[in-house]
Amino acid sequence: MTLDPDQLGRSKSDLAEMMRSLRLKAGLTGDRLSARCGISQSKISKIETGKIVPSLVDVERILRALNAPADVIREISSLARTANTEWQDKRTSWRRGVEKRQAELSSLETDAAELRYFLPAMVTGLLATPEYIRASLGHSPGDKSGVIGKKIERQAVLYDDSKSFTFLMTEQAVKWAIVPPHAMAIQIDRLASLTYLPAVRIGVIPYGALMSRGPMNTFTVYDDRLATVETFTGRIVFRDPRDVSRHLEIFSIFEDCALFDDAARGQLAEWAAMYRR
Repeated sequence: MTLDPDQLGRSKSDLAEMMRSLRLKAGLTGDRLSARCGISQSKISKIETGKIVPSLVDVERILRALNAPADVIREISSLARTANTEWQDKRTSWRRGVEKRQAELSSLETDAAELRYFLPAMVTGLLATPEYIRASLGHSPGDKSGVIGKKIERQAVLYDDSKSFTFLMTEQAVKWAIVPPHAMAIQIDRLASLTYLPAVRIGVIPYGALMSRGPMNTFTVYDDRLATVETFTGRIVFRDPRDVSRHLEIFSIFEDCALFDDAARGQLAEWAAMYRR
């Protein structure tokens, strides 16, 4: 799938129009199509008017009910997958205000029960000290004081025992120095202390661990319904179950190679000691 940001915007309206056109071509009313595919008439109406973006499962059920030919199924399924992908560029986020982005992240964290974070480059704000957070925002425009406060407020979610957090970090992510050595040691100590929280699992992947995959991107998976991938210029949001499932598979590969609990704490202690020296 080619991620053209302009295409991502058009695909939603194109999908709605094509779904409606296929139903009319088949000579079916919304009610009759609803009965055939087991999807409510109101939902079909919302799909055809672009008010909601259907999942690939819904699209495939509708296409089968319409007896669509194989080439049409391939074309529309590809369009539906693109429609279930969203591009969020950083310049737009900055114009909207970084604090609004923090509110969006807080909402995602509140709604999810199981959250998985793959961190190959840096420590995420949920695990960071105030000094580390301040340094990580050095490239962001505008006043950062409010954002720092919002990031620290979000950390309270880690103490919610009804949730499950798994953070996987490479050695580079833990040791990437964006603050002076003494502050890096404190940051690493904080990671070790958070491993004792009931809802939190922190795994570290030291250099030399044999891996079948390279750590390409920072990504987060919320339950099994949403995955976000970070790039230098923005964020890709995947809602297609196949994309989410693939990220879960990749997460499991790295999870199998990570150190947890006492082994992780021992490794973190070594790295903190390195900075203290």
